[in-house]
Amino acid sequence: MARWGHIGAVVTVGLAAFLLPLAPVLAELAYIPLVRDYVENRIRPIVETPLVLKAIAEQNAKFGNVSEMDMLVLDETYRSEVNQHQLQMVKLLLDKTVSHYLREKQNASQGAVLEFFVTDSHGLNVGQSTITADYWQGDEEKYLRTFANGSREIFIDRAERNESTQNLETQASFVVMDEENRPIGVAIVTIAIDAL
Repeated sequence: MARWGHIGAVVTVGLAAFLLPLAPVLAELAYIPLVRDYVENRIRPIVETPLVLKAIAEQNAKFGNVSEMDMLVLDETYRSEVNQHQLQMVKLLLDKTVSHYLREKQNASQGAVLEFFVTDSHGLNVGQSTITADYWQGDEEKYLRTFANGSREIFIDRAERNESTQNLETQASFVVMDEENRPIGVAIVTIAIDAL
């Protein structure tokens, strides 16, 4: 009888060791409904305003036939400005009315929104609340998993702990629709999960 008790204990320990790595994964996924609800109820109404829709539509008209090579050049110019702290292109973006609006909304979020920007149909930034790492989002999941594949779902990226702030952060994105329910761009928001 003692022998079977020993085997049962070994099996229990082995099973626990097998299942324990799943616990953090399941706990981490618990943020997804919370973020989805926040984006749907707080962020989407901010984006679906005439100011934002007009800014995106105007840039779509301006860059209607832009080539991928041109987008790469614009993105490289933007990145190099950020790296060298010579921010002409960045300043033009930050000075736009739509960027001021997104910054106001970020500042009013009580620390929940860390970054807020919208792109055109190519994934090029239209307005942004802060300096982003790049100008073209068209080669990233936030664009590929939403606009590029025609999804109407909110894409929520994997949460990560910010080393400097220790905040648990994620990025959520969704397709922006115009008044005729046509896709015109993407809204992207970085969220401090701990602040929700």
